[in-house]
Amino acid sequence: MKMQAFSKTYDSVRVLDFPGMELLPGKIYAIIGANGSGKSTYGKILAGVLPADQRGRPLGGMSVGYLPQKPYGFRMSVKQNILLNGGEEAEAVSLMEALQIRHLEKKRADRLSGGETARMALARLMMGRYDVVILDEPTAAMDMETTSAAEDLILKYTQKTGCALIWVTHSLQQARRVADEALYFHKGSLLESGSASELLYHPTQPETKQFLEFYGN
Repeated sequence: MKMQAFSKTYDSVRVLDFPGMELLPGKIYAIIGANGSGKSTYGKILAGVLPADQRGRPLGGMSVGYLPQKPYGFRMSVKQNILLNGGEEAEAVSLMEALQIRHLEKKRADRLSGGETARMALARLMMGRYDVVILDEPTAAMDMETTSAAEDLILKYTQKTGCALIWVTHSLQQARRVADEALYFHKGSLLESGSASELLYHPTQPETKQFLEFYGN
């Protein structure tokens, strides 16, 4: 699956410049970098939420699932929210149990806490099947226990569906746990990419090394 090159400019200032890449089915790509490096903008453009400078979409022709950094709940029950994305009720129940929100299935989704909303939205996304899935800080509002459950579920989903999964994360520890490949963004550019085991432990670029040393512990 080929992701086309793209850029994003605001007020004549280019804030993101991405050269494109090949996405492999069943692989997890961790997107890392400091705040303001372009990670979330990258995810929004791939999802079609923001337009790129170029016409068309970098993932044109592919089905894309997207979980934003601040997901939302519609004014209906948690179970109804999850079933909005299709699928069988038994699958929805299984996801709720795995994410520890079964007890909330009848609660209005727009009245959940931030962590509960994140889990509900993740379950809703996983009811669908996509070529590419983009997760922007999917566990940022979760505690350690639910983060572990969510990570396990996401790994299983990727293996089951064969999607290419792009995971934007501020946590290097998380990237090391989940990723097959890693991409380091620096000031709006892709500075370094490669296997997660190499980039996250043995980077070649000085900026990547400095970032990992500063945020790695």
